[in-house]
Amino acid sequence: MVLYRLPILILTTSIVYIFISPSEPFVFSLFFKVIPMILIIIYATEQMPLEKNATHWFLLIGLCFCIIGDATLHWFIIGLTAFLLGHISYTLGFLKQANYSSKKGLAIIPITAFAIWMGIQLVSSLQESGQQQLIISVIAYITIISIMAFTAILTGNRWAILGSILFLISDSILSWNMFISSFAIAGDLVMITYYSAQFLIAHSLFTIVPSNTKPIVW
Repeated sequence: MVLYRLPILILTTSIVYIFISPSEPFVFSLFFKVIPMILIIIYATEQMPLEKNATHWFLLIGLCFCIIGDATLHWFIIGLTAFLLGHISYTLGFLKQANYSSKKGLAIIPITAFAIWMGIQLVSSLQESGQQQLIISVIAYITIISIMAFTAILTGNRWAILGSILFLISDSILSWNMFISSFAIAGDLVMITYYSAQFLIAHSLFTIVPSNTKPIVW
């Protein structure tokens, strides 16, 4: 039971933030929002072996940038920049563990197709709403998170792959809701997929062997 204590606490605090905690006052809501991420970072450090390689550190740094993004997303560009740096850190970590094969390489087709389609939808909506100043930032973000997802697939690590795909889904829902068409349960879906993504990426750390070799795969 001790083994599952922290994951259960992460799940509980995530549910509290998503479904129970009030949205106002802002500081109160922000407090409950970052608690699951603090616990996920603690969980990540517990998954890391005593002898760590570059991937361990890059993924941990990525988690830290993401919690900064959580705290500052109210100021959109600041939060977006923090998440962008987080995805760059994840990408560098995954590249250290990448093991290319033609089968894995095919994943670039659906990822690229989705990124282009999503980019077209967002750029069109931003132009219509007079928010052209955000176009470059949004395109840069779509590009790096797509690269992050692809490099996760190249690792062959099931936890990293699931986490990166959920992250891509979470940010796609967030972007659609913010810039294209809002819908009632968007906020809940964003946070459910987001916390799940971060937990799975943190969980992947235990499968990465101490030496600078390939991770344990499925």
